[in-house]
Amino acid sequence: MLGRPDFMAKQMLFIESDNSKKLRLKNSNIILTDENNEIILQHPCTKIFMVFILGEFSITSVLIKNAKKYAVPIVFLNYNLKPYFSILPDNKGNFLLRKKQYANSNDLEIAKHIVSNKVKNQINLMNSLRYKTTKEKNNISKIKELYRQISHVQSSQELLGVEGTASKLFFETYFKNLDFNGRKPRCKDDIFNLLLDIGYYYLFNFIEANLELYGFDTYCGFYHKLFFQRKSLVCDLVEPFRCIIDRRIRKSFNLKQINKDDFYFKNGQFYVKREFNKKYSKLFLKEILLYKEKIFLYIQSYYRSFIKGKEIDSFPVFNIEADK
Repeated sequence: MLGRPDFMAKQMLFIESDNSKKLRLKNSNIILTDENNEIILQHPCTKIFMVFILGEFSITSVLIKNAKKYAVPIVFLNYNLKPYFSILPDNKGNFLLRKKQYANSNDLEIAKHIVSNKVKNQINLMNSLRYKTTKEKNNISKIKELYRQISHVQSSQELLGVEGTASKLFFETYFKNLDFNGRKPRCKDDIFNLLLDIGYYYLFNFIEANLELYGFDTYCGFYHKLFFQRKSLVCDLVEPFRCIIDRRIRKSFNLKQINKDDFYFKNGQFYVKREFNKKYSKLFLKEILLYKEKIFLYIQSYYRSFIKGKEIDSFPVFNIEADK
């Protein structure tokens, strides 16, 4: 399995397609060339953790074979930055881990641990706001009370209700100065719901790639219930890290890095204009890379705790720094 030093030496690549570029493999290096066959980018497969490709692209079977060999996930994005296809390493040999996943009877306790971590990070971000109205202070008090209730819930449905209420209070408070009318996943009826979806897409794929290192069945979750073609385990373990994207969006808005002219509205939804896809991809990928070590160590610790059947108190916790 991949160790921390090797992981830290690896990088993520973001490649934007156009008619003048070609992606190929040469001497175990991924090479990007222009229309004159001049090399634009060259990177050894051993130093790549994952690759994001934006837009239409033709790749060879040799490249796919070596992506599998070096365990390099390749994620294809359409022009609204939504993943539509992935080539993932074939790492299904850890049958002991999968047997434990299928036989796990501790789903609710692990789910409570994950949701507690998520809500605690939301509280940290809310507390970091400098100027709070009476209503916002009341919202913080309410979400703290919800946090205390999590340990006492008796079912996943009850836990979903607590998490949903906490998230509503969080977005209402933390995004108070943004043109934001509440979180509506995949609706994209305002710019910030669109950006949240995009940021969460990148985070989802990065965490999925970390889970694949250990051979988890990513469709077998403990909080998000089993559903056809849904990678429930990835959905579960994304939860404590959503705050990374939330904070990046609010900070970018305050720094005026988000420009309304970068977007257009069509058929009831907002989209990023093509020429600004790279701008917002860089914004989120750079932020995720700041936390890549912590995410890696979290997934590694989760694997060790889960495979050994340890007590919930030994499962990992991710704490975001509220002052960034």
